Amino acid sequence: MTSPAMPAPRAVLFDLDGTLADTAPDLAAAVNWLRTERGLAPTPYAILRPTASAGARGMIGAAFGLAPGDAGYEDLRLAWFDRYQDNMAVDSTLFEGIDALLQGITDAGMAWGVVTNKPARFTDPLIPQIKLDHAGCIVSGDTMPFSKPHPAPLLEGARRLGIAPEHCWYVGDDLRDIEAGRAANMVTVACAWGYCGSIEPLNWGADFLCATPLDLLALLRSLTTSTVPVESAA
Repeated sequence: MTSPAMPAPRAVLFDLDGTLADTAPDLAAAVNWLRTERGLAPTPYAILRPTASAGARGMIGAAFGLAPGDAGYEDLRLAWFDRYQDNMAVDSTLFEGIDALLQGITDAGMAWGVVTNKPARFTDPLIPQIKLDHAGCIVSGDTMPFSKPHPAPLLEGARRLGIAPEHCWYVGDDLRDIEAGRAANMVTVACAWGYCGSIEPLNWGADFLCATPLDLLALLRSLTTSTVPVESAA
């Protein structure tokens, strides 16, 4: 389906895990440390990686088969938090092309920021270690009373940047990112380079679907030079 012509955004807000940064190696290592400590074999990384954007719920679910409310889940969650906090930037890095994307956004006169469900306990120390501390705003999962898919964190990001939500785009690698973006009245971008979970990004109803960060940069550049009809991923 074709969306109406649109101008370039004035700001781009990003999810963190699986969108800007490949943090799955350290998230997976922390949960496998818990398994090893309990005499269990590590869960294969290929199983853990797609769950990384879901945080503790995803990782503990994949590694131990437990969900919030199950007996033993909360103890594992707290232990995983402690282990991850001490080892959160061992192998985590920005995805290839992110540096160029962020520089291109800045060069075009747009603002950018981070809106994540990751608690500030982790976001605050991790952001400078992976060299994202030049973000225009950082909204963590516990900054607001609600986390994504509620729109409140995205609206707070727009407020901190001083830009109306309708002039912002939100980019993420999980269905809840797109749900939050739509609820906040932002243009949404599904990034297929991320973890993406169990539902194909093509089925999320995003306004755009980009395979790489450089594809997103090319899209943004096309809109800074002209207002053109585009193919929606919805």
